[in-house]
Amino acid sequence: MHVEEFIPNTSPKKIGSGSVGCISPSNIALVKYWGKKPHQIPANPSISFTLNNCNTKTILRYSPKSTEGFSFEVYLDGKKEEDFRPKIEQFFERIIVYAPFLNSFHFDIETTNTFPHSSGIASSASGMSALAMCIVALEQLVYEISNEVLMKRKASFLARLGSGSACRSIEGGLVVWGAHSAILGSSDLEGIAFPYEVHQVFKDYQDAILLVDKGEKQVSSSVGHNLMHNHPFATERFQQAHDHIDALIPILKSGDVNAFISIVEREALTLHAMMMCSDPYFILMKPNTLEIINAIWNFRTRTQIPVCFTLDAGANVHVLYPKQHASQVGQLIQAKLSHYCQNGQYILDHVGKGSEHIKI
Repeated sequence: MHVEEFIPNTSPKKIGSGSVGCISPSNIALVKYWGKKPHQIPANPSISFTLNNCNTKTILRYSPKSTEGFSFEVYLDGKKEEDFRPKIEQFFERIIVYAPFLNSFHFDIETTNTFPHSSGIASSASGMSALAMCIVALEQLVYEISNEVLMKRKASFLARLGSGSACRSIEGGLVVWGAHSAILGSSDLEGIAFPYEVHQVFKDYQDAILLVDKGEKQVSSSVGHNLMHNHPFATERFQQAHDHIDALIPILKSGDVNAFISIVEREALTLHAMMMCSDPYFILMKPNTLEIINAIWNFRTRTQIPVCFTLDAGANVHVLYPKQHASQVGQLIQAKLSHYCQNGQYILDHVGKGSEHIKI
């Protein structure tokens, strides 16, 4: 793939004021991306489940302007959010060559999340993918583009430049980001739908997100990624991610949930192990994170129900399980695991269909 295909090569059409909108979900990585190269290129490939209920709704209101430079305001849940401005400005600067029309409009960016911001549920993934989808929707109006497939790919490409994992939120189901020799069409530049056969059990997998800590993380993901430079175990970690994706291909086809669990939990613990032995080192898990993990292990041993956990770069726990066991796992969460959550809060989610444009 060449980035030139995402650079407009026709004259823009003048349009008046209007708005476009999108709902985009978060995603949970099964094989983790940790460490990146310049220009938002991942140091290793990753694969994720796209979620459904944890999503961001963004409305991009635009009006023509004649002044130079970027002009925008950002609103979260109806309130102006100045803290988001630097990240959005950096995003616009990164993508201006691919979306030169951004200088021609003033934008009001109105966004709402169905989950707590900065709580370890990848709000940057859903937020940046939603904004990228809005930008390509506007581009379709400005350049009168009808190629939906190209525009969806471009949304993933742009989203990556805002937040790496955001490129995995455009497509639904299982999504791969990062070049891998065994994944046809995989790319460091965009996320693609997993191109091989997937057993039915993984098509409606459930994810209960246990909100152990809804506050700001003590170390941001961006800082954590940078600490993989010169990390003593980086090379081995990157190879491990490749090996795990190799192993997952037949597992996802066969529906072997026990083999799936082994890889997913090892990936989660490896991610946090990298944090704990970086320089400087840090720990994002909380005591209740470990309580939940041990409770899941005990429940699985006792019942033989294939429930497992994974973690993102935070304290919250994602409880993954087949839909057929939703009742038993739901009882476990309500009776025991919820007591380890902040204010007893958790979110029930499942594999979803990806980003969607909405009518305003």
